[in-house]
Amino acid sequence: MSLKSLSLATLCVLASMSISHAADIRGLEKGTPEMKSATTLAFGPEDILFVGDAKAATLFAIATGDTEGDASKASINIDNLPKAIGEVLHAAKVEINDLAVNPHTGSAFVAVSADDKAALVKIDGAGKLTPLSLTGVSYSKVALADAPEDKVTGEGRRSRNSRMDSITDIAFFENKVLVSGLRNATSPSTVRELNFPFTESDKGMGIEIYHAAHGKSEDGSAMRTFVAMMIDGEPSLLGAYVCTPLVRIPVKDIEAAGEKVKATTVAELGNMNRPLDMIAYEKDGVSYLLLSNSARGVMKISTAGLKENKGLTEPVRGGGKAGQAYEDVQSMTGVVQMDKLNDHSALILAQADNGPQNLKTVPLP
Repeated sequence: MSLKSLSLATLCVLASMSISHAADIRGLEKGTPEMKSATTLAFGPEDILFVGDAKAATLFAIATGDTEGDASKASINIDNLPKAIGEVLHAAKVEINDLAVNPHTGSAFVAVSADDKAALVKIDGAGKLTPLSLTGVSYSKVALADAPEDKVTGEGRRSRNSRMDSITDIAFFENKVLVSGLRNATSPSTVRELNFPFTESDKGMGIEIYHAAHGKSEDGSAMRTFVAMMIDGEPSLLGAYVCTPLVRIPVKDIEAAGEKVKATTVAELGNMNRPLDMIAYEKDGVSYLLLSNSARGVMKISTAGLKENKGLTEPVRGGGKAGQAYEDVQSMTGVVQMDKLNDHSALILAQADNGPQNLKTVPLP
């Protein structure tokens, strides 16, 4: 063997060892993840996409191979996204459950139900759609402890399957995976803090909130959407519930031993409403939250004074609002999903007047 051939062989071995070492660090192994559903997404380190499978009450970490691209140059605009996804997946029926942007490349990933089967689709920064093959990928998974039983309870309009709320939102924050949802416990509302690489699942911390629109403390409903961020140097979650309390929870409280923590209700944003998605961003050196809702449009919420906000303790009746200041974003209507695309833009999935769901790049307000 020549020196040149030996060097090439050595480089190949080293590259293989490097890939293997990276997989070992993240606990990933080659295989084919079998998902019953793909309901919630969040990006983690490198190209790893976290996928919440609420039906199986399982969280997957998948190496997407998405390493090329410039988020600052990304601009994605696709009319009738379900139809476009149906064409690349050869599916007649497509329901979009969530989207997440890789902050390094600007590629968007979409979790869908395609002809009632779970699927993931990549959309690069120029808008090209590609199914994400799950055959022979590097992945790991963890089943959630104490998940709700997979069965329908109640009748008529009150019937529901709590298992489908086992995972309502995900965030990767300070090398931990945070998961909101429901558990099978006395206090069903929970936030879990999972180690990554995955070990066994945390049983979760029960979350009690003061629901100002209802005028009482509650711990039975799932946090619908949340963001993890630093608030005056303290790692915290800001989460929204149906009807629409906004709460703050220091991450250290979730890490503490115990069965339940009481959140601080920093705002009441109006009843008869379901929060859909939330992102955090900065503009002109000031941080904001952007919250999309089923009945109350998109809200730009100030984060100023969050640490000093002692929380609401009195009822807020008649659909009133209280707490953190916000403004309605009139330029963003019908937003059902969104994520931050880059420092200047958001990627939104919007549907107006029962029309098609369109994917748009829009300026951060």
